[in-house]
Amino acid sequence: MDTVVTGGAGFIGSTLVDRLLGDGHRVHVIDNFSSGCRQNLAAAESSDFCTVYELDINGPELASVMDAARPEIVFHLAARVGVHTSVRDPLADAAVNVLGTINVAEAASKAGVRKVVFASSGGAIYGNADALPVAENAPSQPTSPYGAGKAAAEVYLNTYSQMHGLDCSHVALSNTYGPRQDHRGEAGVVAVFANALLAGKPTRLFGDGRNTRDYVYVDDVVDALVRTAIRGRAGARYNIGTGKQTTDRELHAIVAEAAGALDAPEFVPARLGDVRTSALDAIAAHRDLGWTPRMCLAEGIRRTIAHISQQAVMSSVPIPAQGQDDQALVKSTRRLSLKAPG
Repeated sequence: MDTVVTGGAGFIGSTLVDRLLGDGHRVHVIDNFSSGCRQNLAAAESSDFCTVYELDINGPELASVMDAARPEIVFHLAARVGVHTSVRDPLADAAVNVLGTINVAEAASKAGVRKVVFASSGGAIYGNADALPVAENAPSQPTSPYGAGKAAAEVYLNTYSQMHGLDCSHVALSNTYGPRQDHRGEAGVVAVFANALLAGKPTRLFGDGRNTRDYVYVDDVVDALVRTAIRGRAGARYNIGTGKQTTDRELHAIVAEAAGALDAPEFVPARLGDVRTSALDAIAAHRDLGWTPRMCLAEGIRRTIAHISQQAVMSSVPIPAQGQDDQALVKSTRRLSLKAPG
C-alpha cells in the first residue's frame, strides 16, 4: 500500500516511516528539513520502498507529488511545533499549521486519498481543562496560538470530509518523548533535560515545577497512528496518552537518575501560554482502536538516554552501520497490517 508521511524526517514521523516500511508498505516522505533531520531517514532511504521529497507542505509542488504518489493513507505530521514559538510569532505558526493543513487537504482530496490521519495536540487544544484526565468530548479552549492552530486544522479537515468525502481522523497526542527527539526545540523537554544533564550543563524549570504533563513513548504513539489508519472513525478525535500526570520536578528527577546526574535544576519565571496541568483519557482509542500505552516512563526515559549516549559516541567515532538500534526498537513493536479489520 502507498502511504504519505508529511514531516517524515521528524522525531515521530521518521519512527512512523520505519514502522510502515517494516510492515511492508511503500512510503513517500514529505519534509522541508527545517526541523526534521535527514539522519533520521538513513535506514529508510536504503529501502526501495521509500521515496523522500524535500518540499514544503505550503508549496505548489505538493499537489503534483501527491498526485504522482496516489497514496491510500496520508499521515499528516508536518507542523511548526512549540507553544512559545507560536506566542512569539502566531502568523508563522498559522501559516504552517493551518494553511499548510489546508494545502495537504486540497492535495489529498484531488489525488483520491482515502484517509488522512492528523497529528493534533492533546496537550494544547484543551487548554486548562476542568477535569483530568481530559476526555475527547471536552471543549477545545486553547491558551496559545499553537493550540488554536491545531484545533482549527481539525475543523478544516472535517470540513473537507463533508465537502469531498475525504475520511479524516485525528490523534490528539500528549507529550511524546523517545529516541530521535530534538533537544534543540522547546517541545522535547525529556530530550532537553537528558542532553543537558549528560553534558553536565545546567537545567531550568519554569515556574514552581508543579506543572504537569502526560508523557507517552514514541513507539506507542506510532502504534496509535497506524491503528487510527486502520480503524479510526471519520471525524473522530482520539486522545493518545497514559492518563497519568507527572510534574516537571518529578520528570527532572527521573531523567537525572537515569543519566546518573545531579538533580538540581534552576527555577526561573513561568512562561506565557503554558498549560498548568495536562493528562489525557484515551478511552475512545482503547475502545475503537484497541490501543493502550505499553511503555512505562522510567524505562522509556532509560531508552531515550541510551539512544542519546549512543548518538554522541557515533558522532565522535566513525561507525558505518548507524541507526541499527532504532531499527531494532521499531521491529520490537507489535506489527499491524493497514488492511481494514475483518
